[in-house]
Amino acid sequence: MTNQHLSDRKRLVSLDVFRGLTMFLLVAEAASVYHTLLDANPEGTLFHNFFLQFTHHPWNGLRFWDLIQPFFMFIVGVAMPFSLNKRMAVVGDRGKVTRHILKRCLLLFLFGTGLHCVYAGELVFELWNVLTQLSFTILVTYFLLDRSWKVQLGVSLGLLVLTEIMYRLYNPEAPFLHGTNFGNYIDQILMGKINGGGWVAINCIPTAAHTIWGAICGNLLLSSKSEKEKIKILVLAGLAALAIGYGLDFAGITPIVKRISTTSFAFASGGWAILALAFCYWLVDVKEKNNWVFPFVVVGMNSIFIYLFAEILGHSWLFGFIEIFSSGILFPLGIGESAVVIITAFLTLGAMWYLCYFLYKKKIFFKI
Repeated sequence: MTNQHLSDRKRLVSLDVFRGLTMFLLVAEAASVYHTLLDANPEGTLFHNFFLQFTHHPWNGLRFWDLIQPFFMFIVGVAMPFSLNKRMAVVGDRGKVTRHILKRCLLLFLFGTGLHCVYAGELVFELWNVLTQLSFTILVTYFLLDRSWKVQLGVSLGLLVLTEIMYRLYNPEAPFLHGTNFGNYIDQILMGKINGGGWVAINCIPTAAHTIWGAICGNLLLSSKSEKEKIKILVLAGLAALAIGYGLDFAGITPIVKRISTTSFAFASGGWAILALAFCYWLVDVKEKNNWVFPFVVVGMNSIFIYLFAEILGHSWLFGFIEIFSSGILFPLGIGESAVVIITAFLTLGAMWYLCYFLYKKKIFFKI
C-alpha cells in the first residue's frame, strides 16, 4: 500500500482517465447496471440494441463490451514505461524491479485463478480470467521495454502470426469454431475441460499484443516529439490496426471473434484502444478539458482493488444487501420491480464508487 497524489505533475492525466473510465465500466457491470437495463428493454424496444452493446458478442462480431478487456490490457502497457522510470528512479536497481514484476505477475495469476474459485463456489483450476492473462502479457512486455519499438512491434506481430498458425494447423477445415479449435484443445490439456462460453486460456498469447502496443504508445508519449506529432502517430496507427482487423474479417480470411482473440479481433480492438488513447490525450492533456474526469480518476487509482472487490462482493453480496432496503422502501411506494432493480443497480454502482472516493480522500492506494 502506497501513498501518491493525483497532482503528480509527471503523470499524464489522460492515462488515469482512460484507466478510470475502463474500470468504472467494469464496476458498473459488476453492479448489474447493464443487465438490469437490458432486461427492461427487451428485443423490439427502442433501446434494446444500444444496451446489447454492453454484452459480449456470442461469436463472430464486435460489440462495445468486447473492447473493455483489450482497453484494460492496453492501458496497463501504456503505464509500464512511466512506472519503470519512476521505480528505477526510486530503487535504482533493475534486478529489484524485475523481482517486483515477477512478484506482481504471480499475484495477478493467483488473483485470477482465485476468482474462478469464487465464481464456482469450490476449488477449481481455470485460466480464463483477465488477471491471469494479464500476468503473462505484463511479463512479456516487461522484458521488451528496453528494446526498440520496431523489435516490440515485431514480437507482437509474431505472437499474432503464431496464434493464426496454431489455429489453422490444428483444424484446417474450421479453425475458429467453438468447441473444436486449438484453444479448446489446449484447455483440455491444461484444465481437462473447455469453457462453455468459448473463452480459451491461450488468449494470453494474442492479447499480449495489446499490452506491448500500449508500451509502445507509452514510450511515444514520453518522447520529446510534439503533441501534434504524437497524436498524428497514434491516430494513423489506430486506423491502420482497424483497417487490418476489419479487413481480415470482411475478406473472409479470419473472423473477428473476441472469445478466442483471433488476430483480426486483436487488430480491431487494438485499433480502437489506440484511438481512444489518442482522443483522451488530446482532450485531457492537450486541450486540458479535464473538469469532468475526477469521478473516473478516483476509480482508476485503485483499479485492481476495486476490480477484485466488485467481482467478489459486488455480484454476490452488495447488490443483494442494498436491494433489501431499496425494495423495502420503493415497493410500498408503488414503484415496479423493473424500476427497483435498476435503481438498486445504480445504488450498488454508487456505493462502490464511494468506496474508491473514500480511499482516494484518505490517500490509500493498493498496489501490487
